[in-house]
Amino acid sequence: MMDWLFERFPLAMLARRNLSRARTRSALAMLGVVIGVVAISSLGVFGVAFKLSFLQGASFGKTVLVVPGEDAGGLLSPNQVSKVKANVEGDDAVYGLKQREEEFEHLRTSGTVSVYGMEEPTRFVSAARGSIPDPWREQVVVGHDTAEDYDVGPGDSIRLGNRSYRVAAVLADQPRAGALRSLDTGILVPISTFDGEGYTQVHVRTDSPNEANETAMLLRERLGFGREERYRIIDFRETIRQFNRQMSTINLFLLGVGGISLLVAGISILNVQLMSVIERREEIGVLRAVGYGRFDILRLMLGESTLLGVVGAVIGAGLSVGLGLLINQQLLGDPFAFTAAGIRYIGIGFAFGVGAAVLSGIYPAWKAANERPVEALRD
Repeated sequence: MMDWLFERFPLAMLARRNLSRARTRSALAMLGVVIGVVAISSLGVFGVAFKLSFLQGASFGKTVLVVPGEDAGGLLSPNQVSKVKANVEGDDAVYGLKQREEEFEHLRTSGTVSVYGMEEPTRFVSAARGSIPDPWREQVVVGHDTAEDYDVGPGDSIRLGNRSYRVAAVLADQPRAGALRSLDTGILVPISTFDGEGYTQVHVRTDSPNEANETAMLLRERLGFGREERYRIIDFRETIRQFNRQMSTINLFLLGVGGISLLVAGISILNVQLMSVIERREEIGVLRAVGYGRFDILRLMLGESTLLGVVGAVIGAGLSVGLGLLINQQLLGDPFAFTAAGIRYIGIGFAFGVGAAVLSGIYPAWKAANERPVEALRD
């Protein structure tokens, strides 16, 4: 393939021959391009994959929270929760949470944990070990982190406050930044044990952040009447926007880091080409003497720097794809989960690599093209 390319483009063949004269210098300059392209591409792919993994696991973006307002006395009554359900299409998307703090004991360990009561928990959470009982009376389900901290598992006996319970299951680890993330460090108990206490919050699940925003606006309109503030409606659209802005800033910073690598590579290529011009003054003089014009010399020298950039950028892009596969596997669970934005960063890295090489070769090429044949041959 490369031989066919060089046969079709003699200038590329000459550029390869000239670069092979100083293989070590050329290889080091090309390595700088490779590092710069990998830095820009892989860091960009990492930023995109991290953002996507966060938003995929962030169920809070699709959830609307209804919490007690200033005039609600700190808790939502069952009647208030019913009003929320009545104003949301499909009450299976609405569930209330009750919460309190209790002293926890298991064997010789103890501490204070958050205890939660949830309506029909099997619809919203799943067990990693054991099974969530249905119907549910005298057993508890322990959060993932609580189980690890206190070495608790299904079948163990624990004590909450003044009552003893048997552990039925350990919850699966909740999604990062999920609406129920707090359950990881808590314990889920039958909601009947709260003895008529009010709800601390109500979750309204939707299919997208946009739908969550529309639902929040609807609830504010229907529940926000009167002088008393009994409800406070929270959606996370602005939080997601702020997160996107922060990720854009981080991506720009990462591009800057990669750009510094390419700047170093460009200086290296500039040095290689300047040394080449000095070492080949006599050859350049001969070429000028036999009829090569300034533009021909300019093309030849630029061809060499471009070849360095293209080969280095191709290698760098290939390595970036390999690193992207690893990044996607770690963050998204699918090595081929490339998005258009991730591929674009690889293209940007490739373009920057070639561009840096070409720009770095302009001055040496100009210097070589303006050599006077007589002076070059005399030297």
